[in-house]
Amino acid sequence: MTETILIRAAEPGDIDIILQFIRDLADYEKLAHAVNTDRDTLARYLFGPRPMAEVLIAERQGDAIGFALFFHNFSTFEGRPGLYLEDLFVRPEARGSGAGKALLVRLAQLAVERDCARLEWSVLDWNEPAIAVYRAIGAVPMDEWTIQRLDGDALRALARS
Repeated sequence: MTETILIRAAEPGDIDIILQFIRDLADYEKLAHAVNTDRDTLARYLFGPRPMAEVLIAERQGDAIGFALFFHNFSTFEGRPGLYLEDLFVRPEARGSGAGKALLVRLAQLAVERDCARLEWSVLDWNEPAIAVYRAIGAVPMDEWTIQRLDGDALRALARS
């Protein structure tokens, strides 16, 4: 018998678990040094007067075992919004439970409910287990696209231009 996975929207009281999931994901991706956020910053941008992102929590028997953080983007070609999945993480001991797929299913449902044209995300090229899951659900790589990033000093310098 498989255990039921519950997917729910995060609430302000979930800040500490969200922050822990972010840190756990950063450890997995060997990027712990890059985590600069804290609970107050997350609370402001997830639950403040103008939320910038949303979070889903995956639970099994009342224990949080995974999360997905996402936000809206917009496709000019489609003329419709989309959802961008920034992070998806399932605790190692819960992998294979269906929590990751359940999070993706709920995101797809939200995208359809909100009349979004697409659901998109990035994956590290070495993360073969995740890539296999994404291929199995029908996701396709956008190989012709390269992500560009401007941050830190370069971002501030351009802003001053």
